[in-house]
Amino acid sequence: MVIGNATLFVNGAFQSGSITFEHGVITGIGAADVPCDVDAKGMYLVPGFVDVHTHGAVNQDFSDGNPDGLPAMSRYYAQHGVTSFLATTMTLKEEVLTPAMKTIAGFQRPVDGAKCAGIHLEGPFLSYAKRGAQAAENLHKPDAAMFHRLNEASGGQVKLVTVAPEEEGAIPFIEEVSKTCTVSIGHTTASYETACAAYQAGASHATHLFNGMPSFLHREPGVIGAAFDCGATVELICDGLHIHPAVIRATHQLFGDHLVIISDSLRCAGMPDGEYELGGQPIEMKQGKATLKGSDTLAGSSSNLLQELKNVVAFGLPLEAALTAVTLSPAKAVRLDHQIGSLVVGKQADLVLLDSELNLHSVYVDGTQVL
Repeated sequence: MVIGNATLFVNGAFQSGSITFEHGVITGIGAADVPCDVDAKGMYLVPGFVDVHTHGAVNQDFSDGNPDGLPAMSRYYAQHGVTSFLATTMTLKEEVLTPAMKTIAGFQRPVDGAKCAGIHLEGPFLSYAKRGAQAAENLHKPDAAMFHRLNEASGGQVKLVTVAPEEEGAIPFIEEVSKTCTVSIGHTTASYETACAAYQAGASHATHLFNGMPSFLHREPGVIGAAFDCGATVELICDGLHIHPAVIRATHQLFGDHLVIISDSLRCAGMPDGEYELGGQPIEMKQGKATLKGSDTLAGSSSNLLQELKNVVAFGLPLEAALTAVTLSPAKAVRLDHQIGSLVVGKQADLVLLDSELNLHSVYVDGTQVL
């Protein structure tokens, strides 16, 4: 299969060209005017988006352990340009997380859906004070043995785990678990010094920067300052509600290609306003804003990476930077960039065609058109 006459996003820049792929793998990047099966008519041909932090969509949640829900979510992601996602779980008891791990392990991608590239355990190893929408009764001290049990139940699919490094046993946990997957700092009260110690112990990522952590202050730089000094990758929820556009612009200036845009989407994504559930807690969505019921605490988002790509470009980020933040940077953050995240010969043929206004034209997963 050859897609020609395209504006390719290669090595962080645009060039006219064509893509050839066979058996789900990119086999060539060539001239724009070669004979082709699909004429892109000058549209952007970019890598498929990678969402490393999404809890659910279309009234489904990965923590439910419902095998029928996963194909529905997979299709939703593909319909919004996401070709790979990390199924993200909540802070729950081990006896609830274990069947969810097994359900995710058994997931088979539908022909018109995105790939589950692994699992993100957002907890339960978090701080009470910064738990946000995570249920307090389910919090657990960092426990490497528990992590390994959950990872085994998932078939070894855990690619990312969020931990509060100030909690008892967190540093040994990070030293151990970072050998298996990416460890992220989040939902934490950690000081700059504690966060630096966590990064030195093997952590390399920060979960939804600014949210669920101390503010970035001039004498107390906290996790944000530590992430910058230690070269960590950092997530941002760019739905226009969690982070002010000026802060998104500043974060890009600070972190460059270490910026990872995430959806942090909940089951209410792709759904009308109303009442929903998150990790056993009631949430409500009004005008697309999801909060714990009866409070102003943001519970997550109802957005998706395609909308957030459009958002950040409208906020002033260069398109090249925005695309990197939804493709290669998340893939690198969770150690999957050898397979996905960029248009490179030998990588998986996960492709998205966008028009000049960043509207979605078509999506390919492993070389098969799904939209």
